Amino acid sequence: MSETQKNDLSLECVGLNKHYDQGPAVVDVLRDVNLSLKKGERLAIVGSSGSGKSTLLNLIGGLDTADSGSVRLMGQDFSVLGDNKRGLLRNQFLGFVYQFHHLLGEFTAQENVAMPRLIAGESRREAMKAATQWLDRVGLAERQLHKPGELSGGERQRVAIARALVNDPACVLMDEPTGNLDQQTAQSIQQLLETLSRDSSTSFIIVTHDEHLAQSMDRVMLLADASLCEQEKSEQ
Repeated sequence: MSETQKNDLSLECVGLNKHYDQGPAVVDVLRDVNLSLKKGERLAIVGSSGSGKSTLLNLIGGLDTADSGSVRLMGQDFSVLGDNKRGLLRNQFLGFVYQFHHLLGEFTAQENVAMPRLIAGESRREAMKAATQWLDRVGLAERQLHKPGELSGGERQRVAIARALVNDPACVLMDEPTGNLDQQTAQSIQQLLETLSRDSSTSFIIVTHDEHLAQSMDRVMLLADASLCEQEKSEQ
């Protein structure tokens, strides 16, 4: 890969291996997994339950470490960084959205979205301003002072998406972002993601069982038998 091609990548995984010991047996979860993601590209990762999709996402996000191999985020290798530097890099360049929103119940939607910028050391005024702008972009301008318990499931997931994007990350990692939603709400979240990805250079990696969501991405990869491979997209 040329230097120009490397500079066009937001994220790269090279030779990732991960196994778990189950009694006397060794179970390979990931075996020599390679992945390259261009800036602004949207990738879906599919596979059966227990195939290792969430494990892969945790490795990519620096929440877990591989037995061997490397994860490069904006050209920097997670595997050679200490916990503090890895955390700083993660907060600067990554956003996370999970099946369950993981919002802080005692804070408003605006405060939840502002949290990554506050953690990065930005002033409360500027962080809250950015949070308001992002809540407006995800269609929740009128709900920013509501707490998570006062919001619907779809609204809470929109808040989580705004929080993931408030730092203008290089890449957003999503683990079953529509898995806990009804079909109509899931479709609205899918449309929101398509709009947001068109309007930014942020890359998206989405682990999902939702075939419609997967097929709406630029690429689809299948994780099976501890290996990751490109999957041909079906005709829409």
